Amino acid sequence: MNSLNINSSKIITVLLITVLSLFQTGLGAAVLAVNSSDNLQQKLDSALTGDTLFLQAGEYRGNFVIRHSITLTGKENATINAQGKGHALRLLTSNISIKNLNIINWGADLTAQNAAIYVGQKSDHLIIKNNNLKGDGFGIWVQDSNQVLIANNHIQGNPKLRSADRGNGIQLSVVTNADVVGNDVSFTRDGLYIISSQNSLLRNNTLHDLRYGIHYMYSYDNKVLNNLTYNTRAGYALMSSKNLQVSGNESRDSEDYGMLLNFITSSTIDHNSIKDVWTKPEHKVLGRQGKGLFVYNSAYNTISYNKIDTAEIGIHLTAGSENSKLFGNSFINNPVQVKYVSNKKQEWSQDGRGNYWSNYLGWDLDNNGTGDTPFEPNDGIDKLIWQYPEAKVLLDSPAVLLLRWIQKQFPVLKPAGIKDSFPLMLPPNIETKAEIKAETKPETKVDTKGEATTLNSTH
Repeated sequence: MNSLNINSSKIITVLLITVLSLFQTGLGAAVLAVNSSDNLQQKLDSALTGDTLFLQAGEYRGNFVIRHSITLTGKENATINAQGKGHALRLLTSNISIKNLNIINWGADLTAQNAAIYVGQKSDHLIIKNNNLKGDGFGIWVQDSNQVLIANNHIQGNPKLRSADRGNGIQLSVVTNADVVGNDVSFTRDGLYIISSQNSLLRNNTLHDLRYGIHYMYSYDNKVLNNLTYNTRAGYALMSSKNLQVSGNESRDSEDYGMLLNFITSSTIDHNSIKDVWTKPEHKVLGRQGKGLFVYNSAYNTISYNKIDTAEIGIHLTAGSENSKLFGNSFINNPVQVKYVSNKKQEWSQDGRGNYWSNYLGWDLDNNGTGDTPFEPNDGIDKLIWQYPEAKVLLDSPAVLLLRWIQKQFPVLKPAGIKDSFPLMLPPNIETKAEIKAETKPETKVDTKGEATTLNSTH
């Protein structure tokens, strides 16, 4: 009995100490006003864990380092000016929030990874939200970190620099559990660059006037949902990655690719809209044509219910891009619907459902919604033209027309290629907004305002 009383007393004592500690921590957190005449670095160094530093309107010049778990925020006209060198803000620990700041004029040294907000070492639970960034180097660089929220930031690079001389808008390197949501990025090199990162969610971002809107490298188990890209060389450049879900995105007015899949495996590409992929006349060279979907050395993917409208080539597959499922897609107003470089046959339909082709001339006598004759977009003449582009001038010659007729009459002479046995008579209704299913994601949640909450919430 005495032993039980002693144990109970110990438990009560521990609980009281814990509650008191938490209470004291809450009391210790303070909101500290900082003026532009103050030494901001001294204020950052003297802040305690949990404090909020609130910058008053004005300009804060210099390169600042945050060593404590604090929130740094400011009034509308609070501006950090890095004076053309280094990082504007460097974060050295976890549990930091950067909000509502204007950050300008950081360094342009890409080798030194100069950024407006730089995280170069292991950190957890970071929030970077509602900031306006304008400068030459990288906008936000986060490396080797976990549980990161980057939301509703406006990032603008320097359009006077060559694309190759600009940093990326947001770069994640070896990052897990990142939410990148609602950002607007323009005039950087790439909008969002993700390398060697897992379990990230990129959604509702607007990315324009860039080389690539979203660029993935060596990453897996990531989602790319409901983003918009325009005025790019490639809207979405997905490379050397697997287990991606790419859904509900839009690409407009890209020059080389609406979406590029390079060594992508076991991924789902669905309900995306790609429109107007056309190489500008001043950039035209032999063999350079705008491709809605370019699939290179990629296999075991499902590509369904996408719309490719007005691209020089609707979809181009090459270098072993086989064993994928393609169905329910709409290919509309593309001068070349399919360019397929392989000697293997591929069937582009699934469970009796094929794709819509705007140039399909078949009929549907039984009114079941699919054509009564298969659609085969390419023949031997097409492959000859791909191999010898100069031969295009002969396309309407009597000899070429005769060869096409012979291939139709004697299919055994036709080379292997794409066949859609159930072409759709009407384009399916493709929603370009992906449904985000509820799933458990530990520790961080993004709500509709881009806030973060903690401890086992649903995403």
